[in-house]
Amino acid sequence: MALPPLKSADWVIFSIISVGTIVLYLASTLAQSLLAPPPGESLFWLLSLLLNMIGYATIFVPGYYVIKYVRKTNYLETGPASLLQPLVRLFVKGAETEVIEVEAVNLIKGETEAAMAKTVYQEGMTLMFCAGGLLGSYSTWGYLQEKIMTTNYVDSLGNKGKFNDSQFLVFVNRILAFALALLVIMIRRQPRHKAPLFKYSYCSFSNIMSSWCQYEALKYVSFPTQVLAKASKVIPVMLMGKVVSNKKYEYYEYVVALLISVGMVAFLMGNDDGNKASNATTFSGFIILIGYMAFDAFTSNWQGELFTEYKMTSFQMMAGVNLFSCLLTSVSLMQQGVFYTSLAFMSQYSRFMLDCIILSICSASGQLFIYYTISVFGPVAFVIIMTVRQVFAVVLSCILFQHALAPVAIIGIFIIFSALFLKIYCSYRLKMKKKTVSAAGKI
Repeated sequence: MALPPLKSADWVIFSIISVGTIVLYLASTLAQSLLAPPPGESLFWLLSLLLNMIGYATIFVPGYYVIKYVRKTNYLETGPASLLQPLVRLFVKGAETEVIEVEAVNLIKGETEAAMAKTVYQEGMTLMFCAGGLLGSYSTWGYLQEKIMTTNYVDSLGNKGKFNDSQFLVFVNRILAFALALLVIMIRRQPRHKAPLFKYSYCSFSNIMSSWCQYEALKYVSFPTQVLAKASKVIPVMLMGKVVSNKKYEYYEYVVALLISVGMVAFLMGNDDGNKASNATTFSGFIILIGYMAFDAFTSNWQGELFTEYKMTSFQMMAGVNLFSCLLTSVSLMQQGVFYTSLAFMSQYSRFMLDCIILSICSASGQLFIYYTISVFGPVAFVIIMTVRQVFAVVLSCILFQHALAPVAIIGIFIIFSALFLKIYCSYRLKMKKKTVSAAGKI
């Protein structure tokens, strides 16, 4: 069977992609030559971020104009079918079917009935399996994050080297997660996918940026500081909700925010690592952490909207997000020539290669444990497990990397995590109370 020919509109699309890619590649090359640091020095994080953004623009800018052209010319509705049309439809419009929702409902119903058939013992063992998987995956992942970004590697000849490129680590994590998601989709029945692929690019970009911020922040602040800052993101979320939406909060939420603020002040006062660092270094670290919290908040909200609108499964979401993550990071890495230098570093320091492989496995398996735990036990159980994981990560980091903490810092850590558990407990009780009132009203 002969392939359909290319039509004139296909050549326009090819031209948009080609010209946009070439122009932005030249812009990236020029920027690298102008911003290149002196030999032996690493690039300042803000300049490194700028180069990354130019790389991502190589995908986003031509993509934006292609979508605009397709919609303006009704490319998918006019003229005979062409070679490029199915691919354009997949990215711009998605699948067109009315049975997707029925398939999704039937799959979810079958999984729910299977979950209800479990005994109490089986459910308890499953919960222990999920908790162990999440704690093991993310504790190991956190340890390797700190190790890779803060320690020197030694090769067989005794030469020392330190790895500095956060974006390469993001790519290493995403490529395995993408492959794993595709594997699960192939061996496990899924509802037909209907979302336009380009919609994954937004949360993919924010996901890349939040991960990049996590790695980059470790150059400027300690891992315990990073974990506690992430645990404190409830404060900016509440402030933003109050300012933008005039949102009302329960009294316990104000108490939790106050306790977290007090805990963070106590921790920073007693954190010897922070006292040793310069003010400029610490300020850079906190700016990056604020970026992490903003991008992370956008990722979860955008993914929630996609789940609601298109009813895809968690594995389809995982594949879609990581597809664009791999595409964006690989293009940026190739433009900057970091792929070659990172692989050369990996070949010279075999321990770094092993750490990258384990880091990727932990990241990918952790994502699967997240999706499975939420689908079986709900978000409350998941949040409790991940809060325990944060406590464990701080303790582990302080022991293995010898972060000196004064008693007041330890008290601050205790206050923060006590506030988080108080938030979980109060929100659960309030939810149960509302359910009881609702049930009583129906009688």
